[in-house]
Amino acid sequence: MAAKSEGIQEEEMSSMEEGVSSPSSSRTCSMSHNCCSNVVTLAQKVMAEVIGTYFVVFAGCGSVAVNKIYGSVTFPGVCVTWGLIVMVMIYSLRRISGAHFNPAVTITLAIFRRFSYKEVPLYIFAQLLGSILASGTLALMLDVTPKAYFGTVPVGSNGQSLVAEIIITFLLMFVISAVSTDDRAVGDFAGVAVGMTIMLNVFIAGPVSGASMNPARSIGPALIKHVYKGLWVYVVGPVVGSIAGALAYYFLRSIDKSSSE
Repeated sequence: MAAKSEGIQEEEMSSMEEGVSSPSSSRTCSMSHNCCSNVVTLAQKVMAEVIGTYFVVFAGCGSVAVNKIYGSVTFPGVCVTWGLIVMVMIYSLRRISGAHFNPAVTITLAIFRRFSYKEVPLYIFAQLLGSILASGTLALMLDVTPKAYFGTVPVGSNGQSLVAEIIITFLLMFVISAVSTDDRAVGDFAGVAVGMTIMLNVFIAGPVSGASMNPARSIGPALIKHVYKGLWVYVVGPVVGSIAGALAYYFLRSIDKSSSE
């Protein structure tokens, strides 16, 4: 055994001198490479969520602020801007991070085992960071007075806004579940479907609650401008609506599968 071990060591030494890696060193390098690649991949996902959420909030909330300050965007323009920016960022980043940009979506996908629980805290941190950075950028660029606040505040009662947020986020997650997680759907149209849904939701619920559908979208501006009125509505409403929307879709899909069998 000792002679065999010495022979292996001599073979590895001669291989190293000749510039050829030995099998054992190759396995070690392979394991190290896999560990590094996993870390880099997760870092890329987190960075993609920061960038994606940043531009979603920058464009969407920016259109709200510009419209309130200068009156040049109009309410339909704000609705279209929200839909377009989400669609653009989905097509840009969905292959890297899945293009969540929304803590409610991340939590729901994890609950229904479409996303790793281990990555949820990092994704939510990235989304909040992106929203805070975008809100800070808008606060520096524009003269945002209290009347030009680009966050979300209940127009009526908290209850009215809560119901609105639950309903529109239900619809949003229902569509996301249909076009993004169902293998039978045409994935190339996922961005269009989700963007159009957000545009329609802003048309409907914008005058009632601000149509957040996204806790990060509301928390970022609130922290930068220190406006916390009804903020809990935009955390509870989207999470509840998102979970309910996914639950409804997966229930319908399970019925469809059982009937086809």
